[in-house]
Amino acid sequence: MQMRQLGKTGPKVSAIGLGCMGMSGMYGPSDRAESLATIHAALDAGINLLDTGDFYGMGHNELLIAEALRDRPDDNVLLSVKFGAQRGPDGAWIGYDARPQAVKTACAYSLQRLGVDHIDIYRPARLDPAVPIEETIGAVADLVKAGYVRHIGLSEVGVETIRRAVAVHPIVDLQIEYGLATRSLEDAILPACRELGVGITAYGVLSRGLIGGHLQAVDGPGDFRGFTPRFQGENLQKNLALTEALAAAAKASGLTAAQAAIAWVLSQGEDIVPLVGARRRDRLAEALGALEAPARADALAAFEAAMPKGAVAGARYPAPQMASLDSERA
Repeated sequence: MQMRQLGKTGPKVSAIGLGCMGMSGMYGPSDRAESLATIHAALDAGINLLDTGDFYGMGHNELLIAEALRDRPDDNVLLSVKFGAQRGPDGAWIGYDARPQAVKTACAYSLQRLGVDHIDIYRPARLDPAVPIEETIGAVADLVKAGYVRHIGLSEVGVETIRRAVAVHPIVDLQIEYGLATRSLEDAILPACRELGVGITAYGVLSRGLIGGHLQAVDGPGDFRGFTPRFQGENLQKNLALTEALAAAAKASGLTAAQAAIAWVLSQGEDIVPLVGARRRDRLAEALGALEAPARADALAAFEAAMPKGAVAGARYPAPQMASLDSERA
């Protein structure tokens, strides 16, 4: 497995990380046995970065990861955990809580569910508009001093917030959506992160299944993509046409569309680690193929020409969520 440095102060991680969110119902029903087998296959392939959030399935995802790791004790596995997003019993999103006392309580519950004595990278899922970022990061820094957390990350925040956070404690990475379909961070956020030595863990590399040729219905129970502009009506049809163009360009290089998208992100810098949200072993194997056959410069240019910057129609989240993203105000 190829390895990359996560920021100037972070750990060495596999060039591809496994995003585990989809294993806990966010994209509709998932298969528990296949999810566990996929985590095991990822570890066997040398992937050492597992990404989760305490609100994925209201704790289900952390418990699933704990089960997967129970019979595979391995000090080399790195757990990246998001906190702060609040959900009701019906699964509804009801805001954020990143107050210092809430941060420490969330960490205590995550440690218990994961069955570990520390979290490798701990990050607020979003900026809590009611809490200065200095207070949130200060609370995580207390957890670092106490040994419960090893490193601090951020998620979906803008340049000013990143600078303020770094002033409190070293930040190893920013988790943010990035790929051929979503490139807004290139204008200001990516240059600032490079200036400050903050790495990027990129999620949404396949635009939540839009890229890859495996997209099925997105209006089933529990699949939030059905409420996302990018997956609705004319937007979806336009975006699928872009995906077909990407698939054709990828085929010319002996790759699938998914592999082309992952290869493109990998090529954007050694400080960027794509998170692949594979829920099945065959999807994971396909993603790993992007590492086995690196694309040439001319092929990468063809991928970008097939899905140019800004060409994808529709926002990546519904309007209320987009309005709450600090990263969109960068």
